Amino acid sequence: MNELRFPNNRAFDFTAIGRLCIDLNANEINRPMEETKTFTKYVGGSPANIAIGMSRFGLNTAFIGKIADDQMGRFIRGYLEENRIDTGNVVTDDTGAVTGLAFTEIKSPTDCSILMYRDNAADLLLTPGEVSEALIANTKLLLISGTALAQSPSREAVFQALQYARKHGTIVAFDLDYRPYTWKSQEETAVYYNLAAEKCDILLGTREEFDRMECFEQEHGDTSTATRWFNHSAQIVIIKHGQEGSIAYTKDGASHRAQSYPAKVVKTFGAGDAYASGFLYGVMQGWTLEKSMSFGSASACIVISSHSCSDAMPGAEQVHDYIARCERGEIVV
Repeated sequence: MNELRFPNNRAFDFTAIGRLCIDLNANEINRPMEETKTFTKYVGGSPANIAIGMSRFGLNTAFIGKIADDQMGRFIRGYLEENRIDTGNVVTDDTGAVTGLAFTEIKSPTDCSILMYRDNAADLLLTPGEVSEALIANTKLLLISGTALAQSPSREAVFQALQYARKHGTIVAFDLDYRPYTWKSQEETAVYYNLAAEKCDILLGTREEFDRMECFEQEHGDTSTATRWFNHSAQIVIIKHGQEGSIAYTKDGASHRAQSYPAKVVKTFGAGDAYASGFLYGVMQGWTLEKSMSFGSASACIVISSHSCSDAMPGAEQVHDYIARCERGEIVV
């Protein structure tokens, strides 16, 4: 059951806050990075990818973040604007910070890794005073992600955004998006993830991510995880189990599973971002959780079948067509 009620009469359907970076995806497939010589540049960062996905689904979308005052920062701003994402709250750093870089290695469709350069990254320098209360008050759904919680002042900026969202009745989704870089310890991760999760209506993460944020708890089963967050603000908790699929839990005690689809996998990264955008889009349309999850799964299949993440984020018709083709048996792995 989807009982979320999004506020009406707001200019923006969706706003994301957090990481804006550059993905440099290996052009030479099936070889280690040390033997890779060329890469293709894309806009990256999980919240950026999700925002791009939501915009391509036709939703009025905005972004809250910080970019470097360099060529890469200007590339990011231009790409967001080309994708009809409002950048009025994308701030340009003036301290000499740089754009974060993510080099991807694609040894095989299932053996992929990411080499991150995050020292003095501009996106982690967003301050609470740079977060627009007016934008959040004029948004139906705000997305936060775990990476932005890793350092100050970005961490405090996210909590300021959460405070504005609670004040104005904006629904909040939390994509756990745990990445080990920049975090100092498991305890630090758990504390700040927990503080943020308590204020969110929708939680999305892998079983491993929930285990990490619940490291102080003795029980780690799906049911105990969902129940724990339903004691706070959560209405929907999605726990992803890799190839075994995802389960959505709701506050009424029900669990929901959805159909998955085959994919001709090129690489694995980007799947979670595409799933999140597809699922959240479905929920905002008032679809059942099963339909929303299936839509997210199909969107993920499209993205992992492509070389890029942001460029491959599909439109709604493309996802509907993919589902129809799978149901006709046209896509077989």
